[in-house]
Amino acid sequence: MAAPPAGDHAVAVTDDVFDLDDDGSVVLRLHVQPGAGRTSLVGRHGDALKVRVAVPPEQGRANQACTELLSATFGLAEGQVELVGGRTSRSKRVRLRGLELDEFRRLLGGVLAAPADTGREPRPGGNVRPGRSVR
Repeated sequence: MAAPPAGDHAVAVTDDVFDLDDDGSVVLRLHVQPGAGRTSLVGRHGDALKVRVAVPPEQGRANQACTELLSATFGLAEGQVELVGGRTSRSKRVRLRGLELDEFRRLLGGVLAAPADTGREPRPGGNVRPGRSVR
């Protein structure tokens, strides 16, 4: 079981990319890549969920983009998504309040099962480059 996060909440349950506090809120672990081409949830990054944000990490803009993306993804108001750790780090912890655990797991499963969006268009014919033959 993970160590309790700073604050007055003890961790009740630990899962792969999140912890469940004893008050029922979810604390999601993130690995954030600021300055990316677009803002999106990518998938797993070790024991965290990888998030790309298009804005640079200046004056909290990347943190704000993360909370906005998570509130939209999990159907929460922005006030229900709170950054609780890692304000100046790529590794962050975000508390999600007011979300049923089963619904959260269903939505998270959809995020993790979706193919990563690389932002690149696939080449016609797959990985074959024009002018080259494949034997």
